[in-house]
Amino acid sequence: MVNRPKPDDYFKDWKEREALSEAMIPMIGKLHRENSVKVFIYGRSLVNRSVIDIMKYHRAVRQVEENELSEFESFPILQAMTELDLGAVHVDIGKLAVKYMEAGEPEDTKAWVAAELSEFIGTGDSQSDKSQDVVLYGFGRIGRLMARLILEKSGGGDLLRLKAIVVRKGKSPNDLVKRASLLRRDSVHGSFKGTIRVDEETNTLICNGSEVKIIYANSPSEVDYTQYGINDAIVVDNTGVWRDEAGLSQHLQSPGVKKVLLTAPGKGDLKNIVFGINSNTIDPEDKIISAASCTTNAITPVLKALMDEYGIQRGHVETVHSYTNDQNLIDNYHSGERRGRSAALNMVLTETGAAKAVQKAIPELAGKLTGNSIRVPTPNVSMAILNLQLDKATTKDELNNYVREVALHSPLQQQIDFTNSPEVVSSDFIGSRQACIFDSKATIVNENSCIVYCWYDNEFGYSCQVMRCLEQMSGVTYKVYPSKS
Repeated sequence: MVNRPKPDDYFKDWKEREALSEAMIPMIGKLHRENSVKVFIYGRSLVNRSVIDIMKYHRAVRQVEENELSEFESFPILQAMTELDLGAVHVDIGKLAVKYMEAGEPEDTKAWVAAELSEFIGTGDSQSDKSQDVVLYGFGRIGRLMARLILEKSGGGDLLRLKAIVVRKGKSPNDLVKRASLLRRDSVHGSFKGTIRVDEETNTLICNGSEVKIIYANSPSEVDYTQYGINDAIVVDNTGVWRDEAGLSQHLQSPGVKKVLLTAPGKGDLKNIVFGINSNTIDPEDKIISAASCTTNAITPVLKALMDEYGIQRGHVETVHSYTNDQNLIDNYHSGERRGRSAALNMVLTETGAAKAVQKAIPELAGKLTGNSIRVPTPNVSMAILNLQLDKATTKDELNNYVREVALHSPLQQQIDFTNSPEVVSSDFIGSRQACIFDSKATIVNENSCIVYCWYDNEFGYSCQVMRCLEQMSGVTYKVYPSKS
């Protein structure tokens, strides 16, 4: 990347870049609405983002490319894209702008961009015309985040449609209003990006124009989805009540359901999918799959990357995990060991099945990993510490540079993010869309042994992985620039 000279007047430079970011917003929106083109900067979506967000995403590039990317470089690229007849595609204009600069900034920007994106010109919407009905069964932490993600996708003409949410009837007479309020406001993830209207007469939430029916039921057998105009739906079970094929098959007996996706580790022979690792094993014929756990999704991509490059003899996984709703707010009876003690006042040692669960996605690691977990008094964002014995020796710089390349330029770029900041803490990663964030500053290497630290938003980052599984089950695929391969 080229080195930009320091401006003579920083404030003037800021105002000029601010104006360019402001001018980008309608271009980004138009590409999204009319062409199903989604614009990113190094994996961060620019759709429906503020001027300051766009400026911050440009600034963040310095952490991964070790140099600046400014709006002066990206604006002409985006402007050229708006003049092309692009079909549905996800375009990373950050990486496109870097490639343009590395090519010597050709004089005819539009022609260069057209050549780079030629395979996406004139292709129209690559998806079929039929939308996929989705039902959320359960509306807790993951259920509400899944609702946000699906509704966010619907705004760009994507084909997943959230048609219903199934919950048990609450004791409050204004149950529907309370459900809407929990979706509208979140203490950790902030406010819902859009508007929510409550129609109590029809038990419906209208979210950004999408009508979402609230269905009250105590079990899958009580619901006939076809009565609500829902057919061939995929049910996303967020309750965790049933985790094996026999239990989850109850959903398939409900009229209007064709597939089930579990947002918890599956038991027995149920497929546990970590998207990006073994998601290629999802078959169109699969009726029920599991999206594994948040921790399994966080550690498996990094383990896979390190195993491919260095080999892994054995290792231990220690997770420092935010407390969850399963724990008690104050000391009280709990069937689990130690979990009865106050989550807000204690670090609580507990077990994790994530180390063993990894082998379902990476069979080569069977029997090589142990694991434990410490629940800590934070509401979200956790950390996995991987203590590994490698097959071959390396150095800290070599290992960090390798993971950085994986995070930026490999098929795992949606799963692994990378930071080299010496000041980041857990709250900085709330809202991360990757399965984990590799903290390069904390890496320790001693010849064949290494200790690496991986942050993960155990709520939103995991929900994004679930969303990717849902899209693949639905047959929704996206063309991407640059290619992940």
